[in-house]
Amino acid sequence: MIASNASTGKGPSHFGGTGHGQARVDPLAALRVPDDPPWDVYLTGTVFLDIIFTGLDSAPVRGTESWARGMGSSPGGVANMATALARLGLRTSLAAAFGDDHYGEYCWDALEQGEGIDLSPSRTVPGWHSPVTVSMAYEGERTMVSHGHEPPPEAVLIQEGAPDCPPRARAAVASLEPGKRAPWIAQAAHEGTCIFADVGWDETGAWDLAGLADLEHCEAFLPNAQEAMRYTGATCPREAAHALTEQVPLAVVTLGAEGAYAVDRRTGETAEVPAIEVEALDPTGAGDVFVAGFVTGTLAGWPLADRLAFAGLTAALSVQEFGGSLSAPGWSEIGAWWRKVQSVASQDPTALRRYAFLADLVPEEESPGWPLRRAVPTIGFGRSA
Repeated sequence: MIASNASTGKGPSHFGGTGHGQARVDPLAALRVPDDPPWDVYLTGTVFLDIIFTGLDSAPVRGTESWARGMGSSPGGVANMATALARLGLRTSLAAAFGDDHYGEYCWDALEQGEGIDLSPSRTVPGWHSPVTVSMAYEGERTMVSHGHEPPPEAVLIQEGAPDCPPRARAAVASLEPGKRAPWIAQAAHEGTCIFADVGWDETGAWDLAGLADLEHCEAFLPNAQEAMRYTGATCPREAAHALTEQVPLAVVTLGAEGAYAVDRRTGETAEVPAIEVEALDPTGAGDVFVAGFVTGTLAGWPLADRLAFAGLTAALSVQEFGGSLSAPGWSEIGAWWRKVQSVASQDPTALRRYAFLADLVPEEESPGWPLRRAVPTIGFGRSA
């Protein structure tokens, strides 16, 4: 197990900076050719404005006022995944509906200007208020309150897979909804896009694997242990992973504190990587970061175990900071972590060898002010022109 004293720590009580100091790493540089698709990853969904309160000593108590020592703002929802992908160096395109209020304008600018995400398939919807989530982080957990108006038809069309013809991309990340197909998934797969799928908790309680009809178009499925066991009826997550390969070529099951387990039906290969011990401050967005790390390794052609290790590392780095897209690591943070763990005298050599593939990937220079903070304490001090 990698020593936990490589943790980033709790950090300051407020967020500042935008991450423009990130070292640029292109994990697909050796694979790029002139006729490549314009985008590495395409995804679609709902963008929230996330407001994160930190530095709370306990949960808010009814009838009292609680003061937070820190606050951050950032795009959330599908933006968590898009941001995590972009920070790992993948050319990312997002189709989403944005409100035409200041919140929507802030989220658009943060994603397009701050993270370099392509928003050409996205649209601003007149008269629609941006959905908002307030997250309160304390004792390693979070409590969230969300609010949103019913989206108009044009917003629904975008969130459910617009444009009608998805842009050409190496890969796409799809969040499957039980009992419902998303036509863009089949269309993208037909055009050669590799589909990675995750799924949320089945509120209906049916847990019918046949209801995830779009799995037939997917290359990989990445549920957590409880989801995998409920959908397959298996008694352990590893058994569930093998059962899922009857539906999809590659099954990856996250095991929480135990790490992750994967099975590749096409090669017969299995891999299991333990989790990195860290002090978890806020798990928001960790699943999105894990998927982004696994997609990156898969597109780069890494061995299955390296992909799992990288995905677990990026997720571990994210839970040591507050917020969803706030905490998604880039290559500067990954490089700083790699240098730190190698400097620990008592480090387990076997654990270090598990991550030795990073040596040829991470930037050589030390990033100033690591870990970087990319959010701002408020929406913005200036007004729109």
